[in-house]
Amino acid sequence: MAFKKLEEIIEIANEKNTPMWKVVQEEDCREESISAEESYKKMQDILSAMRDADKNYNAKLTSKSGMAGGDGEKVREFNASGSALVGDFVSTVIEKAVKMGESNACMRRIVAAPTAGACGVIPAVLLTYEEEKKADEEKIIEALYVAAGIGEVLAESASIAGAEGGCQAEIGSAAAMAAGALTYLEGGDNEMILNSVALCIKSILGLTCDPVAGLVEVPCIKRNAYGGVNAVVSAHLAMAGVKSRIPVDEVIDAMGRIGHLIPACLRETGQEGLATTQTAQDFCEKQMQEIG
Repeated sequence: MAFKKLEEIIEIANEKNTPMWKVVQEEDCREESISAEESYKKMQDILSAMRDADKNYNAKLTSKSGMAGGDGEKVREFNASGSALVGDFVSTVIEKAVKMGESNACMRRIVAAPTAGACGVIPAVLLTYEEEKKADEEKIIEALYVAAGIGEVLAESASIAGAEGGCQAEIGSAAAMAAGALTYLEGGDNEMILNSVALCIKSILGLTCDPVAGLVEVPCIKRNAYGGVNAVVSAHLAMAGVKSRIPVDEVIDAMGRIGHLIPACLRETGQEGLATTQTAQDFCEKQMQEIG
């Protein structure tokens, strides 16, 4: 897809009197030289893979480093205990996001949405919506197109890579994509969708990428949960009529500039932040001793 601005997508949608998701699908068909049916099947397969990854979570698995595994089950048990601090929807989003992030760390099959490190956010939000709201598959797939359009603009005008723009580019992008998709599912108009994206990104600007030992585990997995909740909050605000004072494309441009301003030591290099704490250094030293 060739979209660089979200307003560009909305302008086309208004001109053609067609929904945002359809504009994104048509561009996918043009770029890939495929039919609408083929494009839809591709998105259907992505949704199916997300469902499978969620269903096949295995709490008994532990990542090779030993830092990840089993926390998703702890969240599920806490949710089931009746002691959850938030409602069922948000509780389930948190659970699914952690499970997906752990599955990635344990080398299970996931959908990079838009990256493997942020793989838990979009599935957590959309699969929870599908289950809790009994949404039709067709509607969820349309929401995935909305998310894809948002992701394309973020990739073109900012970044979706932690090594280039910090974690704001990974978890932040995934959260923004999920926020827009959720707003669409809730019946929000195009303006509400764009506001949810802007509100979401604004709340995560400047987030660094500082994984311990260079692994997509700490703090990445738990950040997926926060990203999912951020998406829900942003959609909630937008649906309530709350608007971003800064237009969404200006917010995305700011995200891109901030990403380039973040020092290299905080962009996936492991040279600062959590990656250089004493505990992280002790862990790395222990890993090296075991290898050597």
